[in-house]
Formats: sequence, structure tokens, C-alpha cells
Amino acid sequence: MCGPFKSCTGILRLLEIIFSTLSLIIVVFRGRMVSPWGIWCEFVWVFCIIVPLVLIVVEAKMWHILLAAFLPNWADLTCGLTVLCAVMITSATLIFAAVFTCLSCISSILCFILSAVATVVFLIDAVMQRIKCPSGYLSSLRGGLRTAEAFTACIILAAATDHFVNGEFFFRPFGMKCSIIVFAVCLLVTVVIIVLNLLKLLQCLLSFGLSIMELVFNIVAVLLYLLAVILWFVFGYKRYGYNPYICEKCSYKDLNTVSIGAIVNLVFYIVDLILAFKSR
Repeated sequence: MCGPFKSCTGILRLLEIIFSTLSLIIVVFRGRMVSPWGIWCEFVWVFCIIVPLVLIVVEAKMWHILLAAFLPNWADLTCGLTVLCAVMITSATLIFAAVFTCLSCISSILCFILSAVATVVFLIDAVMQRIKCPSGYLSSLRGGLRTAEAFTACIILAAATDHFVNGEFFFRPFGMKCSIIVFAVCLLVTVVIIVLNLLKLLQCLLSFGLSIMELVFNIVAVLLYLLAVILWFVFGYKRYGYNPYICEKCSYKDLNTVSIGAIVNLVFYIVDLILAFKSR
């Protein structure tokens, strides 16, 4: 191997691109995805192609040296993105296996195998990156929490969308729609906070204001998530035994996924709020 692929990290990134691309190609030729879970899997594979490709190009061209003026720590960024890819593609592999794979679907089985291989490669790359113990926002507990909050919110939104798509038209109460709006808004603000913490120039300009903004957002997010969880449970489970799906065995899988994910994210935001108070 030569060029950017002469190192172990370069080889792993090449394998990540190859197996993620093959997984995506099989699904594309398999047919158009209309399920929100399928769209999530496709998005993950595209994301897992773009991230290692961009990292390879930037490091090969030495552009990360120029980016040092804007990014506090390149090693932290690469480690954080690799860990995020590992978590995302793990979710996509498991979701694809649970939702789309069957014993008679050869293409789906092949896609699952290729995605599983990509998952293993990403996990190895993530572990190797973490062993180097990079310092920075994404490698810290606060950065890890923010990333977990954003990822969990994506799963919540995918499950909620699938619930509304598969459910009967009249089973879309206003309270559940309010919950989805809360999840989406908190996700958007969380991503913005992550970006603000990664950019060195903005950190200098907003050093004090950013910490205040995070504290206020954490308080609001905890209250909103608590309200969203209550609304989702009240309007989602008020008709126990009612099946909003044609498929009897999958009646509450999406509903339960949103419920569990929302509770988990509520805990994440509470922990983040406690850490925000302690850091002041």
C-alpha cells in the first residue's frame, strides 16, 4: 500500500469506505427505500462513506495543518467522528437485520453481512483512536454526552416517523406531534452546540456566553423532554390494546422505541445539566 493507505489507520479507512459503499449499493439496487428505518440505514452508510473519505483527503493533502487555526484538536475530531460512525453503523446494521432481513432475502442477507463487516472495521478503528487518548471536546465527558444526545434523538425521530407512517391516519394526536417537535428542536440545538464547541474562533468569541447558553439550554431541554415524555405516554398508550398497524406482531415496537429513547435522552440531559452546574 502507498500514499494515505500505508498506515494501519489508512487501511482501516479504506475498508470502511469499501464495505459501507457495497452495503449501500446492494440496498439501492434492491429497490427504493420508503421505510424511515431504511432511510436511516441509507443515511448512515452514506455518512460512513463520506467521513473516512474526507479524513483521508484532508490528511493526505495536509489540510488539517491549515485547519488548526479553526479546530482546537484534529486528533480529537477524527476520534470523535470515528466513534460516532462506529455507533451509527452498529445501529444501522442491527436495525437492517431486525426490520429487513429474512432467510429468503439473499440481497438483504448479503447487505447485512457487508454492513456487519464495516461495523467491525469501524469499531477496531474507534478503539485504536481511543487508545491514543486524544484530548478535546469530543473526547471529554461533556462532548460524549452531547454526541449521545444527538444520536439518540435521531433514533427517536426515525421510530416516531415510522410509527406515524405505518399507523392509521386518525391515530396521530396533537400531543404526540408536540413531542416530535420537542425531539427535533433539541436535536438541532444540540448539534449547533457541538459545532460551536469544536470551532476555536467561536470558542474565543463566545467563551463565557457559550457556557451560559449551554446551561440555559440544558434546563430548557430537561423540562421540554419531561413534557414530551409525558405527552407521548398519555397520547400513545391511552388506548391500551389498540393496534395502529396492519401487522399484529409489530403493534407497539416503534411506540416503545420512542418511549425508551426519550427516557434515555432525558437522563442524558439531566446528567449534562448536573455537569454544567458543577463546571461553573
